[in-house]
Amino acid sequence: MRIDVTTVRKLVSDQFPEWACLPVREVESDGTVNAIFRIGDGLTARFPLIRGAENPTPAEVLQIRQGLHREMYASRRLLGRTRFRTPVPVAIGEAGAGFPLPWTVQTWLPGTVATAADPGSSVAFATDLVDLITAMRAVETEGATFSGPGRGGVLADHDGWMRTCFDASEGLLPVPLLRGLWEAMRELPRGGDPDVMTHGDLMPGNLLVAGGRLTGVLDVGGFRPADPALDLLGAWHLLEPGPRAVLRAGLACDDAEWERGRAWAFEQSMGLVWYYERTNPVMAGIGRRTLDRIMADAAVTSPGSGSSTR
Repeated sequence: MRIDVTTVRKLVSDQFPEWACLPVREVESDGTVNAIFRIGDGLTARFPLIRGAENPTPAEVLQIRQGLHREMYASRRLLGRTRFRTPVPVAIGEAGAGFPLPWTVQTWLPGTVATAADPGSSVAFATDLVDLITAMRAVETEGATFSGPGRGGVLADHDGWMRTCFDASEGLLPVPLLRGLWEAMRELPRGGDPDVMTHGDLMPGNLLVAGGRLTGVLDVGGFRPADPALDLLGAWHLLEPGPRAVLRAGLACDDAEWERGRAWAFEQSMGLVWYYERTNPVMAGIGRRTLDRIMADAAVTSPGSGSSTR
């Protein structure tokens, strides 16, 4: 799906006349889920990019609207619970001329995403991540537990997806080595650690940084209960070995939790390279870098071995 500034300006003017006089401009982003536009200086409109939804059924529109309401609820639950800025949900827009799905408006957070200013070598950034994850875990789950598809439950439930990824990655990645890693990872027990509140997608594009420090957190609509190891995927997406060790020590991770966190990062990264190789080189590059870090940590590769994912 595609949407342009003219369409966004018309949707905003028709549905939110109080913002009709504000300029609208598209935000360049390496994200894959939403097209993002700024409304004036303080607001952001996010339009879901759903393949094949150019002519959605009423049931599909309702499903997407319900999903957006869940995202707004999750965003409100996290708001103000950490020392880092998060977007404030403002409104839900409806389908209109040029765009057939509901969409959302939230506050704009200024800053630089971690894909553009890599904080991977910053110990201070690692300590910021400790504070963020600790604060999110402190939010009550209200009796809820992980449910539904996606990451955060049992690793072995993702076997089918991983087979797809391995088959599609032939010629791009050292698949035999990676299959061997997954065979060990999928056996990791979930253990008895209770679910905690997690962001679920601590990737470079969802974190704002300045001077090697964390300043804001984006894409918080997935804030929900899950395996406490889920947010440890950020250790592999974001950090080099030294700061990564600081994160582990700061969160007092035992071996079981740490290994599951590495496995969640592996599961996500295996899908990034082949899927985005031709359409989103930044996302594919994140996947490659994370897999390199995981293989190095597992002592699967060594300098000059020729097994790098690059």
